[in-house]
Amino acid sequence: MSTALNEERPVIMPWKDPLQAKIPQIRDGYLGAVYYGQRRSGDFYDFVRPTPDRVVFGLFDVAGDVKQTRDIVIALQQKFRSAGALLFEGAEVNEPERLLALWIEINRAVMLAAGGVHSCPAFLGCYNEEIGTLSYVNAGHTPGLVRDMSKIRQLEATALPLGLFSHSVPDSSVVAVRPGNTFLAVSKGVVEAKYKGEEYGLERVREYLSQAHFDTAHETCVGVLSKVQQYMCTAPTHNDVTALSVVRNS
Repeated sequence: MSTALNEERPVIMPWKDPLQAKIPQIRDGYLGAVYYGQRRSGDFYDFVRPTPDRVVFGLFDVAGDVKQTRDIVIALQQKFRSAGALLFEGAEVNEPERLLALWIEINRAVMLAAGGVHSCPAFLGCYNEEIGTLSYVNAGHTPGLVRDMSKIRQLEATALPLGLFSHSVPDSSVVAVRPGNTFLAVSKGVVEAKYKGEEYGLERVREYLSQAHFDTAHETCVGVLSKVQQYMCTAPTHNDVTALSVVRNS
C-alpha cells in the first residue's frame, strides 16, 4: 500500500490553531478531561453534543510533537466536530454504527492532512444519558476502563489506529454505565511514565480506579495524573499525560 494518497491536502482554514474543548454538562453525572501541564505532543480531547441525550467524545494521540502535528490536529478536530454533529443528530440513531462512520471520516481526514500514513491512536465514544450506555471504538488506544461496583472492565482495541490504512474496517462495542459507575481513559503517556526504568503501567491505573471514589469526573482525572507524578517523583515531561472520565451518580 502506498504511504501517500493521490488526493490534495485539505486547506487548513478557517482555523489557525486547534480550538479549546468545551466539556459538556450531563444529567445524573459528570464528564471531565485534563491535561497535565502544557501539551508537548499530539494528545488532545474534544466533545460534541449533537442532541440533548448524547455526547460524542474523542481522546486522540497524534504521533509527533505539537508543532509537527498541528495541521493534522486541526483537520482532525474539524472533521470530528462536523461529522460528529451530523452523524449523531436525530432521535433514532444506531450509535455503534455511527461511530464506525465517524472513524472512517476522521481516518480519511488524518491521512489527507498528513499526505499519507500518520499514526493516531484514538478512543471514540458516544455516551447516551437517557439509557446509560457508552458506545465506543478503541482505535489502537490504551484500553478504557469501567468500574462497576468493585469490578473493573477493560475496553480493548476494536480497530487499528487512525491514519494507517485508507480501507481498514473498524469495529465498535457498547458497555453499560450504570448509576455509580465510572469510565476512565488515559493516554499512552500515563502508562509509559517511568521511575527507575519501570513503567507506571495499566495495572496501576486499574488499581487507582478500583480504589478511587471521587464524586466528579474532573477529580477522577486529576487524581490519576497526580498518582503518575507521585510515582515518577517529578513532573511528567516524557510525553503528554492526559485523562478523560465519565462518572455517573449513584
